[in-house]
Amino acid sequence: MDFTRDEGQDAVAEVVVSLLERESARDFALWPKLAETGLLSVALPERLGGDGMGLPEISVLLTELATDAVAVPALPTLGFGLLPLLALLPDGLADRVLPEVAEGAIVTAALNEPAAPFAVKPETAAVADGDSVLVTGHKVAVPYAEEARWLLIPTNSGIALVDSDAKGLIRVPSPASGAIPECTVRLDRVRIPAEQLLPGGLTELHRLAIASIGAVADGLLEGALVLTAEHLRTRRQFGRPLAEFQAVAQQIADLYVVSRTLHVAAVSANWALAQDDPSQEHQERIDDDLDVLAYSVAADLPAAMQKCHHLHGGLGVDITHPMHRYYSQAKDLARWLGGASFRLDRLGARCSSI
Repeated sequence: MDFTRDEGQDAVAEVVVSLLERESARDFALWPKLAETGLLSVALPERLGGDGMGLPEISVLLTELATDAVAVPALPTLGFGLLPLLALLPDGLADRVLPEVAEGAIVTAALNEPAAPFAVKPETAAVADGDSVLVTGHKVAVPYAEEARWLLIPTNSGIALVDSDAKGLIRVPSPASGAIPECTVRLDRVRIPAEQLLPGGLTELHRLAIASIGAVADGLLEGALVLTAEHLRTRRQFGRPLAEFQAVAQQIADLYVVSRTLHVAAVSANWALAQDDPSQEHQERIDDDLDVLAYSVAADLPAAMQKCHHLHGGLGVDITHPMHRYYSQAKDLARWLGGASFRLDRLGARCSSI
């Protein structure tokens, strides 16, 4: 195992850092600028004008954006959308859909159904009707569903690639913690061409989604830790920097340990998933790492963010303060994963089956 970033990953990180230094926007206004840099095409095949990269480079891109808690649709578009589609789409459909991503088109995936996070057996139905397929179902907590050009909808017969203009597709905005919008999505006999029902792929979609969420979580906690440490270094109480108080120093040390642990979990899972090793042993290792990562994000990330808020005092509660962006995204990630109890049950089931 070698988790060291290679030249391609370093190059992606440098472009992201340069963009964030140059641009002040940390919301959707940054998305067109991100497209202009060419970062959205790094994973596209070279025949479509991309760089032929993959999960390692996308995970670095997501982590670097998250260190500044940037609220753009990079996670759903690249982690939930582009990476799974690269493996699932036939060439003709890929030639039509994937170039749109490079131009800034948003792709998202409906991973959750009511009371079923990351539904393994989706109740959403896909029924053949001549040379078309009719999709009917109910999805919840779908990020950027209103803004998306394409939606990946897991069904009982495969993953449906649904055009945002499809008749019968209903999107209702639902509350979220911060600046990342999401919707409840209902599909009422939505008709799609038969070629847009992609057989299989659900396991890979879930794997890539968890790995990508982990990469974002890694960046969020790293950025929040830097922000908190700087606050403690410069904020003074009783004539001394807060960082010099023993109780405060112990808490920031605990946060550092959590951050490094989450980093190792994220990097390990992404590295394992990126390896071309079909052996059963390696496939089991991938799922082990991803279950550990999902639980770490759901259980440890919100608690760490809460402690960062506490160390900021009243400043951190103000929604105009940057800390709010980190905490709100962390809460949404944990909720998308199903929460700590759900992930602990999944992890425990894996351990008991060994």
